[in-house]
Amino acid sequence: MSNQCWGPEDYNKGADFVPLFGRPVIELLDPKKEEKILDLGCGNGTLTKELADMGCDVLGVDSSKEMVEAARSLGLKAEVMDGEHLHFREEFDAVMSNAVLHWMNDQYAVVRGVWRALKPGGRFAAECGGEGCIRVLREGMKIALIKRGIDYRARNPWKFPELGEFSKILDNQGFKVAYIARIDRPTPLKNGLRCWLEVFANRHTEGFSQEEKELFYKEVEDYCRPLLYTEENGWVADYVRLRFLALKPQISE
Repeated sequence: MSNQCWGPEDYNKGADFVPLFGRPVIELLDPKKEEKILDLGCGNGTLTKELADMGCDVLGVDSSKEMVEAARSLGLKAEVMDGEHLHFREEFDAVMSNAVLHWMNDQYAVVRGVWRALKPGGRFAAECGGEGCIRVLREGMKIALIKRGIDYRARNPWKFPELGEFSKILDNQGFKVAYIARIDRPTPLKNGLRCWLEVFANRHTEGFSQEEKELFYKEVEDYCRPLLYTEENGWVADYVRLRFLALKPQISE
């Protein structure tokens, strides 16, 4: 699991688009009233609350204590838990996850945990970053870190799976993949690239002074500007998503 730090206030400022773009996952999940649903990586609980408002019995889990507290402040059931070490046993009708799986290094362990958590016949609907996600942004950060003699790989918190790779992980676990797609999704950053970097890339600037951070942000902006910025649209991040629906057979094998 990535040791990325999350703060609810910063997240609300710089990542409010995450739950907004996560609504197609709810549509894919097609939740039913009174179903017991696990929101894996619930964050501040925005999508979790949507499920609860639909009449679902939903539990949110997240590795960030601060984000879990934010979810609980909405009146939701939420627990601090590592997504690579889920402890549930056939408790849920469905599992939903939005913008989380690419923060987890052992995606095999995540899928195993989801399989165990689901009742026979259960559904797993999720979206995460896919292969090629934020390629330009990552290249800009990589160059800025190499310039400072820092190993980029050691600070990279993401693992963006290829469609075929993740489909194989699901298949090997026993899931039937009902739907899977790689989706190019250019994403407007209404608060700018600098704000995005502060929220999502704090691992890259770990140990930096504020002055060093400012210089790092500027270098990344300068690198990305020709490809990701226009006067008309402002900053638009080069997002790629992997979205899928996987089904656990009625009889566990």
